[in-house]
Amino acid sequence: MKKYLPALVAGFGAGVLAVVPIVKSFSCCLIIPFAAIVALILDQKANKSFGAIETSKALMMGLMTGIYAAIFGTSFELLITFITKNNDLLYVVNDLKGFVDQFPVTNDVKQQVLDLTNNVVNSIKTDGFSLLYSVSLLINNLIINPIFGMIGALIGAKFINSRANRV
Repeated sequence: MKKYLPALVAGFGAGVLAVVPIVKSFSCCLIIPFAAIVALILDQKANKSFGAIETSKALMMGLMTGIYAAIFGTSFELLITFITKNNDLLYVVNDLKGFVDQFPVTNDVKQQVLDLTNNVVNSIKTDGFSLLYSVSLLINNLIINPIFGMIGALIGAKFINSRANRV
């Protein structure tokens, strides 16, 4: 666990920022990669090793940062949704009908998608929780965040290694 403590700290920070309005729009593309870079820097400082970072170590640190960010971000998002009984889905559900109409599927499938979405919205409005929403949010975050975490860690390792070679 101590080995991935920097990833835990950076992932927690990214998870918190991932629920802040407006800032959350940049979560996957900026916050998660930046958190992975921060995790690499924290790891170097904690271990007092300022040499080159191996690619495998960078990938693992980015993966763990992304996983921690996904878990914390999803937890915070669900907690806020539970307390307020409100989230972004409630604001865009009305636009969904026009979007679903463009799908190249039968009208029956389109109606099922809309019914399912309306059930999720109603569950959130009444209970503050929807199992389908929770699971889909977690799965989405567990796929996207580690990918961008690894990309950020690779970029960070390249940057840190180039700085280490200059000194």
